[in-house]
Amino acid sequence: MHRYPASILALLCCLVAQPALAAGSSAGYGMGGQFARFDPVVSQYNQSGELFRIEGHCQSACTLFLAIRNVCIEPGATLLFHAGHDRNKMITASSTSHMMGAYNGPLRDFLTANHYMDTLEFHAISGRDMIAKFGYPQCPRK
Repeated sequence: MHRYPASILALLCCLVAQPALAAGSSAGYGMGGQFARFDPVVSQYNQSGELFRIEGHCQSACTLFLAIRNVCIEPGATLLFHAGHDRNKMITASSTSHMMGAYNGPLRDFLTANHYMDTLEFHAISGRDMIAKFGYPQCPRK
């Protein structure tokens, strides 16, 4: 039987446990952009089932991450919503529909009732409200 120093065994345990703690994050995506940058990430995390954290500032297409089945939201996050548009900043029903399809029913109802998705104006909702009012899960502590 081989004897390994405790430090090597501790390191091996950490390396084995690390993937279970790993999670995707909205960091680096917070300012939104083209759907083509976000849809593959949503698909990847829906296929893997890995946890995906929405943290910090998340506007526009970043909110598409709400479609990830194992998404969580940090209470300190801020999500900003507006109508979907084309590259010329013209509101389009298809882009708005694509975004709305990423959201759960209570959030869709709220956004529709308050006309948040009718204009290009940003409407902020706190992570705390996304958790408490719309039923999205809160992220576990890191």
